[in-house]
Amino acid sequence: MNQILQDAPTDTLPADTSPTATISADSAPAEPSPPDDAPPAPSHPRFTKPQRVAFVQSAWHRDVVAECRHAFLDEIAARHIARDRVDIFEVPGSFEIPLHAQLLAKTRRYTAIVAAGLVVDGGIYRHEFVADTVIKALMDVQLRTEVPVFSAVLTPQQFHETQAHFDFFRKHFATKGIEVATACAETLLSLERLRSQVAAGII
Repeated sequence: MNQILQDAPTDTLPADTSPTATISADSAPAEPSPPDDAPPAPSHPRFTKPQRVAFVQSAWHRDVVAECRHAFLDEIAARHIARDRVDIFEVPGSFEIPLHAQLLAKTRRYTAIVAAGLVVDGGIYRHEFVADTVIKALMDVQLRTEVPVFSAVLTPQQFHETQAHFDFFRKHFATKGIEVATACAETLLSLERLRSQVAAGII
């Protein structure tokens, strides 16, 4: 049975962590003070109601996908959704993400669900088929449940298990983590406004 994972830096994970094991949380290092001439941190609007997000990630190439999670958590915290308001779940591969997303959405515990995974060549399915199926299924979950679902499931055209490719995709997943956090927060704010207007009979 899948368990909620507590986020921790990748290098603190034991080498034999199983896909359903719980990851222990460590204390975050103190942030260095910005220099006096540093530009002010961007100001983001706050939510009217409490938000809770489920982050569902695949275990395939866990160390690469983890970069997305780390970047997501940093950015979503800057946008006023604290780390303890994000529950992290891990599944064997990207193909298993949609069913977990649907079950989580049906609990009504989460105001948003984020999916992250790396789909590459190999196995019994073509990677293009898997990625297309996952994206369509996640959209179906979103439309059926009205819980927004965001995807950072990536499908590189060419992926080789070399250090250069791993380094490139770690950086790429970090960028995608920021992008999906931005999309998540901005969509939740937009939905808050829209639902408020609908409730008030404005639209």
